[in-house]
Amino acid sequence: MAGLEGREQPREDGRAAASRWSPTVEDERALKALESFGSPAEAEVPMPSRPESAATARRLVQVVVLREWGLTAKAAEDAVLLVSELVGNAVRHTGARVFGLRMRRRRGWIRVEVRDPSRGLPCLMPVQVMDVSGRGIFLVDRLADRWGVDLLPRGKTTWFEMRVTDR
Repeated sequence: MAGLEGREQPREDGRAAASRWSPTVEDERALKALESFGSPAEAEVPMPSRPESAATARRLVQVVVLREWGLTAKAAEDAVLLVSELVGNAVRHTGARVFGLRMRRRRGWIRVEVRDPSRGLPCLMPVQVMDVSGRGIFLVDRLADRWGVDLLPRGKTTWFEMRVTDR
């Protein structure tokens, strides 16, 4: 907005927007998400197909990778980014009311899965530097060691796997 650069903009509820990210607040939100939804490392977690579910999925992945599995911050950062892309695709492109989030770990690898009721396949699109959308699967392809789609009788599971160093 002209003339307002560098100033905090009010939120809809009238409070000023937070100017800094707080690890303590994020940690609390991640633990609350784990308490509310359960651990996707133990069983598939059903989540509502709404844009705000991407933030919840990111928090769940973060708390599992860092706290439950004790992996590195870099592994958590990459997994959080990639799950956000898969959830974004499930929310935007499938017409589903619910999607499922599941995480698995085996020696040296983690796997994150997003299941939805659509059998439409994600597309790896060519990406230009200035593109503002359409980068999701491109990022997954670049950052994950492996990724794919498993077709199910009703829907699909889109997944990625990453090599990790066990501590």
